[in-house]
Amino acid sequence: MIERVDDDGIAILTMAHGPVNAMDIELCEGIAETFRGLVSDPARAVVLTAGGSSFSAGVDLKRFLDGGAAYVERFLPALAGCFRAVFDLPKPVVVAVNGHAIAGGCVLAACADVVLMAEGKGRIGVPELKVGVPFPRIALEAMRIAVGEVGARRMVLGAATYRPAEAHALGLVDEVVEPDALRAEAVTAARGLAADVPPDTFAATKAALRREAADRADRYSADDEVAVRLWSRRATDGWVADYLERVTKR
Repeated sequence: MIERVDDDGIAILTMAHGPVNAMDIELCEGIAETFRGLVSDPARAVVLTAGGSSFSAGVDLKRFLDGGAAYVERFLPALAGCFRAVFDLPKPVVVAVNGHAIAGGCVLAACADVVLMAEGKGRIGVPELKVGVPFPRIALEAMRIAVGEVGARRMVLGAATYRPAEAHALGLVDEVVEPDALRAEAVTAARGLAADVPPDTFAATKAALRREAADRADRYSADDEVAVRLWSRRATDGWVADYLERVTKR
């Protein structure tokens, strides 16, 4: 479900997990395992993108509803671990958003160092509050790194999604590019980050920039326990089922 091609020291990873790369246990664990393996990999930088017309539509809510509380207890740690593996990688990470990046898909992009998004009808944002579920702590910290304290508050509480140009204006996307040029531009950006800075200097600087966010994610791990309880409640109280019915009928 994670396809890899190497281009002169750049690992290009493509998610290929169903039509919209919906995030389930298997995809989250696959992303986490891949990125943890990249720590000692010879690749100097990473590009993460997706096949199809969407980057990721976020959590697989049908799977979540079918699995209930037992699924949640496995899934939420896998989701947080996926975000953390990308967030912590001590190498340049460039995400090429080729379409919709909703909820968990948006957070996954926010975990990167540089985010490029294709022009078009794709939307990006974090509507989790409308779904009725809270974020794992690392997701909130990634959003703070991406758009700052005020931007994260507005995006999280507003629960909206944005067109590429709007996302660029908010700072969530670093550059909007032509769809046909997206992958090449992402590889160029990754190669530039890898070529212009010694790897150990880049790793040390990235760690320093993210240390407070990482420390908060570790320190307030009780937030994730609350998230598990609320996700489990939403699996049976009808809120998520009603939300899913509404959005699928639009």
